[in-house]
Amino acid sequence: MRNNIIFEIIVFLSNIVQCVTGFAGTVLAMPFSVITVGYGVAKPILNVLGIAASVGVVASAYRSINKKEFLKIVCVMLAGIIAGMYLVTFFAGSEALLYKLLGGVVIAFALINGYQFLRKKESKDMNGVWSFLLLAVAGVVHGMFVCGGPLLVTYASVKLKDTNEFRATLSAVWIVLNTVILFGDVRAGYFTGNVIILLAVSLAVLAAAVIIGNIISKRLSKNVFLCLTYVLMLISGVSLFLK
Repeated sequence: MRNNIIFEIIVFLSNIVQCVTGFAGTVLAMPFSVITVGYGVAKPILNVLGIAASVGVVASAYRSINKKEFLKIVCVMLAGIIAGMYLVTFFAGSEALLYKLLGGVVIAFALINGYQFLRKKESKDMNGVWSFLLLAVAGVVHGMFVCGGPLLVTYASVKLKDTNEFRATLSAVWIVLNTVILFGDVRAGYFTGNVIILLAVSLAVLAAAVIIGNIISKRLSKNVFLCLTYVLMLISGVSLFLK
């Protein structure tokens, strides 16, 4: 019971972040949730909550979706996700090492982008090869651990400058990609009776987090939003080392 309560607190706080930014909720929640309730419980629930939270964002900001970038991201990351869902079966027992590797990459990106922000320098555009590679790797990581958000943000922060466009487009991406992962989790047998009950409670907690998150997002200036995004990336990277 105690672990379940701690898990719901994690769900509440991380989904406020998810609602505001459109990307960081699962990455912040996953390491602590795995420690609290285990991978087999945390992964399917956080994945479903990611879908639900993203639906809330898209429902209020669907006109801001950048359709061209949405299609590009989904197509490239989907291939990576399929590969990641397949590869995870070969890395059973080595997840901690992969989390630490991802954490290092995320921290590096957060520091670089944060430095550019503080120096008031615009992020340079990416060439085609680098952008496709980054999205593919984000897909693989997301397929394995539902934690591809920070890598996608590195791409999106360059391509999507408007705050509403950024949030709406990334949230639409998560709806599609997390649904693919959902089907895989169902096939893997993750949704036991206990998991379904905990998921139902988590959805109620999510509803409260979305309300608060929407209020916060409407009060943030563009500069505050960018600063928050880079800080959350850094926190995400550090949190992965705690797994």
